[in-house]
Amino acid sequence: MLIKRKDGESIGSLLYRFTKGVQRSGVLREAKKRKHHSRPVSRIKRKLSAIHRETKKQERERMKKMGMV
Repeated sequence: MLIKRKDGESIGSLLYRFTKGVQRSGVLREAKKRKHHSRPVSRIKRKLSAIHRETKKQERERMKKMGMV
């Protein structure tokens, strides 16, 4: 995207035109979308993580019943 300064145009209005042009083109939206993109986690890792969470939960409940927490 190329924006050239018009004759007698202030820096503020040039900056305004530039930001509006960037917003309309969708460049920022696409960049933000790509910034937080992560690769999908494998099925095995998801299962292991779920098992780990469940065992930790059971351990916390057991400790709570015993009055240790």
